[in-house]
Amino acid sequence: MKTSDVVAVVTGGASGLGEATVRALAEGGARVSILDLNEERGEQLASELGKDAVFCKTNVTDEASVQAAIDKTMDSFGAIHADVNCAGIGDPCKILGKEGPIALDVFNRVVQINLIGTVNVIRLAAEQMAKNTPNEEGERGVVINTSSAASTEGQIGQASYSASKAGINGMTLPIAREFAQLGIRVMTIAPGLFLTPLLMGLPEKVLDSLGQMVPFPSRLGKPEEFAILARHIVENPMLNGEVIRLDGAIRMQAR
Repeated sequence: MKTSDVVAVVTGGASGLGEATVRALAEGGARVSILDLNEERGEQLASELGKDAVFCKTNVTDEASVQAAIDKTMDSFGAIHADVNCAGIGDPCKILGKEGPIALDVFNRVVQINLIGTVNVIRLAAEQMAKNTPNEEGERGVVINTSSAASTEGQIGQASYSASKAGINGMTLPIAREFAQLGIRVMTIAPGLFLTPLLMGLPEKVLDSLGQMVPFPSRLGKPEEFAILARHIVENPMLNGEVIRLDGAIRMQAR
């Protein structure tokens, strides 16, 4: 699909990987709906981008909240062609810590936001994509999910996060196969260590140390590099049903 012909919804779109993706798509001529809980940052970004952007305060785990965001996007732009799912959390917690077993609601919160939240947006966005007139390739839309290198090499304390991201990996191909008859592609990006709000609170020395763990380039990834790949996936019709690692060849150690 040509980016200039696309209306995209981006969850977690007010910061980090999501914000970079919003900007990259908008620079390519797309109209973008920014879905996020952070109303101040979301409205500011939408205002900066102008008439081709709209903000929707959205809780991805809540069906009514996501449906309202989809409805607002449709009212604003008349269609949805791309769904980029960047919303997520990474709260670390051991299964058996110093204070005893992990509380189930702590584990469940991570899975609900990262995995169930992604499914919630996919199903409602795809419902609208299926109504699109197919382009010359027979394509109606594309879904891009965000996984993590931790989906295969989760560190100690990342059980809930790794499980949620492994679930995203695991559903990529089945949904791509299901949506093939609709002309909707499904892809997943699995970033390594990226400079996002999850890491920005760490001391500079710690960030430098983390960057040195990456074989090449030996630094943290830039959100813009995630966005470049997301935009390419939108534009390349042969990318479908795959998880792409974007990690500088890092393989995470146990801790």
